[in-house]
Amino acid sequence: MTVYLVGFICAFLIFTAIVAAEAEDILSSVIALSVFGVLLAILFALFRAPDVALTQAIINSGLVTSLFLVAYSQTEKGREFDRKDDLK
Repeated sequence: MTVYLVGFICAFLIFTAIVAAEAEDILSSVIALSVFGVLLAILFALFRAPDVALTQAIINSGLVTSLFLVAYSQTEKGREFDRKDDLK
């Protein structure tokens, strides 16, 4: 059971890495990178490394994603996205 779960998570890790690298939209890349971090944290937890999993979840999925979203909102494309939301 664990071998299949690890295989599934590894396959999904590869998929999210490809999506993060190849997506044309920056926001999609940031979301894919966040999912990648969560899956990697789960994989570390399955390999019985809870301290590394916790660090991965906090730093990569939380802090780095937040920093990328703040940086995205400061770009011109992020401002256009905010203006479209204001018009609705």
